[in-house]
Amino acid sequence: MSVELTSAPRDGTGLPVDWGLAAATGARLVPAGPAVSPAEAAAEVSRLREGARIGEGHVRELTGLGAGLPVPEADVVDRPGWIRSAVGGIATLLEDAPLPGPPAGIVGSAFGRVTRTAAGVQMGTLLAFLGSRVLGQYDPFGGPERAGRLLLVAPNVVAARQALDVDADDFALWVCLHEATHRLQFTAVDWLRDHFRDEVAAFAGGFDRTASGAVDRLPEIVKAVRHDPPRDGLALVEMFQGPEQRAVLDRLLALTTLLEGHAEHVMDAVGPAVVPSVAAIRARFTTRRRGGSLVDRLLRTLLGVDAKIRQYEQGRVFVDRVVDRVGLDGLNAVWTSPDTLPRRAEITDPDTWVGRVHG
Repeated sequence: MSVELTSAPRDGTGLPVDWGLAAATGARLVPAGPAVSPAEAAAEVSRLREGARIGEGHVRELTGLGAGLPVPEADVVDRPGWIRSAVGGIATLLEDAPLPGPPAGIVGSAFGRVTRTAAGVQMGTLLAFLGSRVLGQYDPFGGPERAGRLLLVAPNVVAARQALDVDADDFALWVCLHEATHRLQFTAVDWLRDHFRDEVAAFAGGFDRTASGAVDRLPEIVKAVRHDPPRDGLALVEMFQGPEQRAVLDRLLALTTLLEGHAEHVMDAVGPAVVPSVAAIRARFTTRRRGGSLVDRLLRTLLGVDAKIRQYEQGRVFVDRVVDRVGLDGLNAVWTSPDTLPRRAEITDPDTWVGRVHG
């Protein structure tokens, strides 16, 4: 069952976004992928589907997670397909969040329609930028009955492979190892999906309190910005948050950094045995992540993509250190409950997490 994209916000969400327009705008603005023949396209689709299936087997063998669980087939999509899925995933994730609603009488008014339209165009524009870069994604809330959906964006995989000049089979499997790890995180850890949804809902539910509190703290915020300008967009956002919402953000950042770092560790740990050219792929891919034109780098910073790259790096350092200290079985203690997840400060101090969880 797919998420219905409607021009009207769902009752109770208070989120004034024209979801259908967001999907249509993103699909219209995203640039076309690399030109390939029908035979090449079919080969890439087959390569990625097979890579996701085989890749998860390797991930399970390494991590010890997910034994006996079925391995659903991955969905290989084009750029507009990823954008439509992303819009649906965002709508699903936020549909039960206690977001602040618009004032009475606004929803059906001309002003309300303009607001939803503008928000839809903005979201579609952002997704068009990201839609030409995302190689794959596991959506815990997508697919039939919202049971989860692994997406692999074939044009972006092809474009990245061509830019890096690496082996097609090796690169496809390498990408799939990362995304299959994300799928396994949410399918093998039975509480993680609901925990993540609840944390997002708690964060979104604090918007009203954050807005009113920021007004009260505005002189203090202005003074702080003048004295010590924020290093990035995330630091600026945190300045406007109250203690409760900042605590939720800390937990979300720690969780997502763990998930990315775990996937990075796994793909590199599995890689040498099954991806012969993994060393070259990793070196070239890391350089590509940090490259780009001035405009591209500016857009990535504004959209938080650079913050995502830091998550990969910090998360991998955390996981690597924990595995060095207590092994993969010791790392798996992180999946015991929300209480054993790393705290934000522990991401950059993994020995503290080891001491807290393993005594």
